Amino acid sequence: MSAVATHHCLLANYVVLFWIEIKEFSVKNLKWWQIATAVTFVVQAVGGCGCYLPKNMCNFVVGKIRFRKKIASMAKPNILIIYTGGTIGMIENPVTKSLQPFDFTHLIDNVPKIKKLNYSINNIQFHPPIDSSNMNPSHWVEIAQSIEENYASYDGFVVLHGTDTMAYTASALSFMLENLHKPVIITGSQLPIGEVRTDGEENLITALQIAAARDKNGDPMVQEVAILFEDYLWRGNRSTKMSADHFNAFKSNNYPDLARIGLGIHFHEEALWRQRSQRPLKVQTAMDRNVMFIDLFPGITESTLRYLLNAPDVKGIVLKTYGAGNAPTDKWFVDLMRDAVKRGVVIVNVSQCVNGGVHSERYMTGNTLQSTGVVSGYDITSEAAITKLMYLFGMGLRSEQVKKYLNCSLCGEITI
Repeated sequence: MSAVATHHCLLANYVVLFWIEIKEFSVKNLKWWQIATAVTFVVQAVGGCGCYLPKNMCNFVVGKIRFRKKIASMAKPNILIIYTGGTIGMIENPVTKSLQPFDFTHLIDNVPKIKKLNYSINNIQFHPPIDSSNMNPSHWVEIAQSIEENYASYDGFVVLHGTDTMAYTASALSFMLENLHKPVIITGSQLPIGEVRTDGEENLITALQIAAARDKNGDPMVQEVAILFEDYLWRGNRSTKMSADHFNAFKSNNYPDLARIGLGIHFHEEALWRQRSQRPLKVQTAMDRNVMFIDLFPGITESTLRYLLNAPDVKGIVLKTYGAGNAPTDKWFVDLMRDAVKRGVVIVNVSQCVNGGVHSERYMTGNTLQSTGVVSGYDITSEAAITKLMYLFGMGLRSEQVKKYLNCSLCGEITI
């Protein structure tokens, strides 16, 4: 093949590529000058490729990647809102004066500023909207599947959720959405969005902006499940609700904030999660509910603990201990722990303290507990520990396999 013929062949490839990419990114979202810029970019790319196809095949692939990011950066951000319910969309019942869930139209009508963002925004609603106190794993599956079904069509996702169980949902989704490469921003409010004074409007708008944010390479700035509330963006599986009254209701005590919101949105890029390799999204929908919490307290009796440890069908327990992972060293306590572990029950030691974590070797009381086969939870939150157990047992793993994965970070939920 002559050099001219080869060049024409390569040019044809780029023309086809241009048409496919414009169709994929939806030309209706691009203005004429944006399309003209894209055409210029293609011409420049072809001009820089030379004439010999074998030598420049790599340039063609690189050009395709650069072209996709160029088009993506010019198009309107395409964001999907998943409205589950929560205080943000509630209204006051005129009879009882208590708050009750309302529909998504009411919520959007109270935030006209959204139109100023110039984003392409669509929504999915739970019918009926639910109070987060009624949230359960079947709802997590519904959220995860909504993201999976729309993953290729949107740049990012905003989940509107009640605050009471928000940290549980964020932790669960972080495990269920394997290989996540796009932002899933969960937010809500402490006051309904229709109130004169509300945190809901600012939280919703900021969540949309974060979901649309890109880094200097054109990739999503946030590529994980995160909670946006008031002044901070937190990693979802590191977060805990700290206040029932304050607007800054959430905090990540053992991991830095992902972004701080002030006059602008200031991302802390070194804290953001990044996958080692980009693979297709895989959603794990089986969450095993046969898990439970046991909170230690001074005076817990042998009969009470025996009853809890022998609860039917329980496979995993999050044991909330004192301080750095300490527990009683009474013989009956140690024997009950050891017997439960021998039966195949996985017990994770998590501190009752919101700051710090489990250091079993620091005190004899913690060391004795570890000797029974109880697994250290390090600095994991209670919410992440219980949902991680659900996730691992949901995969059909045996007890020893579950213990192995508890001792490693799957998506930034723990510091090892």
